[in-house]
Amino acid sequence: MATNKVDALLVGSGVMSTTLATLLKKLDSSLNILMVERLDQVAAESTDGWNNAGTGHAGYCELNYTPQSADGDVAIERALTINANYEISQQLWSSLVESGDLPSPDQFINSTPHISFVWGKENVEFLRKRYEKLKDHHLFADIEYSEDTRTLTEWMPLVMGERVDGEPVAATRVAYGADVDFGSLTRNMVASLEKQNGFDLRLGHEVTALKKNGGNNWHVTIKNRSTGKKEAITAGFVFLGAGGGALPLLQKSDIPESKGYGGFPVSGQWLVCQNEDVIKQHHAKVYGKAAIGAPPMSVPHLDTRIINGKPALLFGPYAGFTTQFLKAGSRLDLLKSVSANNLKPMIDVGLNNMDLTRYLISEVMQSHKDRVATLQQYLPSAKAEDWTLAHAGQRVQIIKKDEKGRGKLEFGTELVAAEDGTLAALLGASPGASVAAQAMIEVLERCFRMRMDGGWKSKLKALVPSYGESLVDNAHLLQDIRRHTLTTLGLQAVAGKETSGETHHQERQEQRRSFG
Repeated sequence: MATNKVDALLVGSGVMSTTLATLLKKLDSSLNILMVERLDQVAAESTDGWNNAGTGHAGYCELNYTPQSADGDVAIERALTINANYEISQQLWSSLVESGDLPSPDQFINSTPHISFVWGKENVEFLRKRYEKLKDHHLFADIEYSEDTRTLTEWMPLVMGERVDGEPVAATRVAYGADVDFGSLTRNMVASLEKQNGFDLRLGHEVTALKKNGGNNWHVTIKNRSTGKKEAITAGFVFLGAGGGALPLLQKSDIPESKGYGGFPVSGQWLVCQNEDVIKQHHAKVYGKAAIGAPPMSVPHLDTRIINGKPALLFGPYAGFTTQFLKAGSRLDLLKSVSANNLKPMIDVGLNNMDLTRYLISEVMQSHKDRVATLQQYLPSAKAEDWTLAHAGQRVQIIKKDEKGRGKLEFGTELVAAEDGTLAALLGASPGASVAAQAMIEVLERCFRMRMDGGWKSKLKALVPSYGESLVDNAHLLQDIRRHTLTTLGLQAVAGKETSGETHHQERQEQRRSFG
């Protein structure tokens, strides 16, 4: 079996691996990169437009990012972090649009107001407190709040139609929120990578073995799923960005940092509107409050989507339980992931998350009538015959040991990296794709330290002007960067003037100089 040597092997062709490949080639075009994807097309699992919410998660509308404590206080720290990290993604996408590595922005991102909507006295009070805390921070300076039914009807006419008079309602809105077709974004980035020397994509291949050799390289065996033919790969660096498939591969690596990790798979479903007249009347992402025990991916929302260039209207997601780690995975995935070093944490999580268990059971048992009844809380005029059920992607939530050695369930994303920097894996779900740029920059910082110090940092700053600075702390920098990215990505025109493509380029050069 012949051996192929590469600088970096990236497992999975989703937005994470593709973002990392793009950054690596921008920082050093001479790198030899191999991307391996088990399916026969790019970005067909969690990254595909139909398999995720398509929300540019910035904390504008997602109420689970601003939890309320027992004493009524609203914590906004996580929303600030997610917002700043999302800005990093928009900076990278803007740079790639300007360099020609991405096409016209409307092929992957579209302006879609982000709205939080609640009803009932207690929920209205919560939203008001949330708004009061967020509006005073520069990251959320443009957030709007209203309890006025006429204003809310202007923002979301279908949601407000036929609603009971006198019921307390409130909403916040950020007009320049975005809908992102992460599948289209990723496929366009891969198309650009395939035009470059030193990048190879193997579709229909899977990793069957992963072992560190005597030096600093990994010996990896990949198999063609159609022919069964195997190939040996020697890689200086391995990234496991295979969504739910990353955990089993991380376990195969047997690095010390992988010990104790487990996964809890959750499936998702959408109600998809089939009535074109209804689709045309709604233009926003309207997020509500999650049910007790629900995972963050199950926060209900009524979404305007643009998927593969076509408008759509989705409501959900409705959660369910499955033992598969991937939509195209095996029912044995969960069982195979159990080992001696993660059995106790997984049992702990099972025993201590009964609210989640009850919630998932209730979701699985729902009928179409039940699902439509939930939809009607957000869209009172919804008719059952206008909506059909579609299956979304799989999400594998993180199970890990806490400081006491017991198991805990986490709903974010987490980077697990070998101490020597030769391997990294990304685990978890939301906010996921929206913060891919920041997540992959963390991979660079942890796994390519010497090269970052040797010149990559300045190159990275040209791609992401805020790199090395805090958008949470620096209001002036945020204002300049947001103004530029919103304009470049077509999410908001430059105030007070029309700007030509040539002027865009000139402004970008000036901003890069001012950002250092």
